[in-house]
Amino acid sequence: MSHALLWQPSAPVREQANLTHFMAWLKREKGRAFASYDELWSWSVLEVETFWEYLWDYFAIIHHGHYDRVCRGTMPETRWFDGTYLSYCEHVFRKGRPEQTAILATQEQGAVQCLTYGELRLRVAKLQRYLKTVGVKPGDRVAAYLPCAAEATVAFLAVNSLGAVWSSCSPDFGSQSVVDRFAQIEPVVLIAVDRYHYGGKTFSKTETVQSIVAQLPTVRHTIMVGEAGWPGTTPWNEIQQGADGELTFHRSGFNDPIWILFSSGTTGLPKALVHSTGGILLEHLKYLSFHQDVKPGELCFWYTTTGWMMWNYIQSSLLLGATAVLYDGSPAYPTLDHLWHLAHDQQWNHFGTSAGFILACLKAGIQPNATRAFPALRSLGSTGSTLPPEGFEWVYEHIKKDVWLTSMSGGTDVCSAFVGGNPLWPVRKGEIQCRALGCALEAWDDEGHARVGEVGEMVIVKPMPSMPIFFWGDVDFQRYRESYFETYPATWRHGDWIEITKQQGVIIYGRSDATLNRGGVRIGTSEVYRAVDKVSKKTETPIKKILMGKDPQKVINAGSLRNPEALTFFVHFYQTHPR
Repeated sequence: MSHALLWQPSAPVREQANLTHFMAWLKREKGRAFASYDELWSWSVLEVETFWEYLWDYFAIIHHGHYDRVCRGTMPETRWFDGTYLSYCEHVFRKGRPEQTAILATQEQGAVQCLTYGELRLRVAKLQRYLKTVGVKPGDRVAAYLPCAAEATVAFLAVNSLGAVWSSCSPDFGSQSVVDRFAQIEPVVLIAVDRYHYGGKTFSKTETVQSIVAQLPTVRHTIMVGEAGWPGTTPWNEIQQGADGELTFHRSGFNDPIWILFSSGTTGLPKALVHSTGGILLEHLKYLSFHQDVKPGELCFWYTTTGWMMWNYIQSSLLLGATAVLYDGSPAYPTLDHLWHLAHDQQWNHFGTSAGFILACLKAGIQPNATRAFPALRSLGSTGSTLPPEGFEWVYEHIKKDVWLTSMSGGTDVCSAFVGGNPLWPVRKGEIQCRALGCALEAWDDEGHARVGEVGEMVIVKPMPSMPIFFWGDVDFQRYRESYFETYPATWRHGDWIEITKQQGVIIYGRSDATLNRGGVRIGTSEVYRAVDKVSKKTETPIKKILMGKDPQKVINAGSLRNPEALTFFVHFYQTHPR
């Protein structure tokens, strides 16, 4: 049964879409004509190498070197464009004009900072010079303990410009959670903040940073953002007050690391997922261009912290000459509709958030369009968890009738989305619009057959450039294979129940490894979450394993929980009610 239509793209939207421009380019430059998105998607996953090579040409990737094959090898050891060298940072500064706004950063207390592309380049160059003087070289890891502020973007681009590897944690992480992550990757430099603001409160992080540094023996230099410091640290402001310099770009191998992201760490030590420079560049250009339809000069916001992959994602709006809109603070302070005020006042074109935030606004009776309009707002993005049908309804009733709701799903695993928005197709209540170009996603039944119109196991049957190149320290790919390829060799099993509808939309029902099966009826996490979505930290998979008799110490890192004592109940329940 098809779900109700909530939005249809107008003729101008379809005509002006980046996706339409790409299809016209394919016909004109490559002689490949496609009558519909369906045809385009099918080709993109059937002729994988040709599709990604055409993207390479379409986006005019700046590089040196040559490749013989677009990709070779099977998952998880696929390599792409071997023999080419490029710089993500170089692509950031090729589109935005020097006088154009690159970053619009707002703090919870109300302070707003604007940086033009020219000013951003200058600040990146100054930090690059300092990092060079302290010996940072390609392949070195630089770790950041920073909020979602302009300094984090400057730091990332400076690190990347040298060919070094970036990794970040949000300052709301405690010292042990940070050390659990950074100790694995042995950073040589730490960039940290002395305090952060959240929910109207100020939290000093000086002692936390000192504790982190004491437990990271590889850190040779610490840069402090803020007023605090101690002997052996370098103030951020001192670096930025130094002499101007020319920004240079180190071009890394396509398959060399760009950054390291971490899994949640609820089931043990966080996995350190390493993504490639070229894979992220191509994937983010593809997704932000075609599935979010970002255009030069537009304001792109996503509520995130530096500890979530959406921070990395929204930085890539700079690749398209857009303005990255950042917010440092609580989305619910001083009121739950604060971000809607900012969206109106700053005239955001793309507003990205979580399904949880949308549902919180719904439950609180927030009606943003009752007192303001959003004429500039073109798209509203939702991710983080499944957006239920009532969330779709709330958006169209209380935000804007003519807004493109792009529910998307992917993850830290690929730092992008497998499924998401399509500016050429309608939005249906409760459905994600489409499978992303180049993502060979299928819903498999118990026999491993692809199904349409039925709930099945979500799998990816062909490689994507932004899949992790490896897990840090996982030299034989064992942990990587156990994470995605244990069930189906050479096929990525993501761990979600999904349905591909007859209209080629996608519905996600929740984690397949956390699904209850009672009397042949599957109860997924999306159904459970709708009842318990007020809980901010959900650990259903470890709890399920405890109830199956697994050793609690092996299935969950108690230190990552706000209330680890709560595990006692489930351990006791299993011991007294064994199955």
